[in-house]
Amino acid sequence: MLTLFKKIFIWWNQDTLGTRLKTILFGKFVGADDLGNKYYESKNGKRWVIYSDTIDASKIPVEWYSWIHFTPNKIEKKHNLEKYHWQKPHQENLTGTDSAYYPNKNKDGVKKKYSSWKE
Repeated sequence: MLTLFKKIFIWWNQDTLGTRLKTILFGKFVGADDLGNKYYESKNGKRWVIYSDTIDASKIPVEWYSWIHFTPNKIEKKHNLEKYHWQKPHQENLTGTDSAYYPNKNKDGVKKKYSSWKE
């Protein structure tokens, strides 16, 4: 019962019932990325993504980001783009988490560039 309620009303928990119906009736499957996100396009040119997990726009890889924003890219010609050995895998935005990047980080946390007069 709770899962059905989530599907109908909660948009941040994957796709809602309305999005699912729109995808079934009007969507043409274009492709999927390595994270499991599925990309669709309608006959009149609208594009959308069905996320594999929680909805977060930073989970869209670069090649699909340019496709969904109508920026010309190789993805329209070739769906499985080969990556170079030096390219890192796509990572979602980690700001505000424990895995966030800090440029001057030491073992105690973030290294300050100054010392406060009250210690």
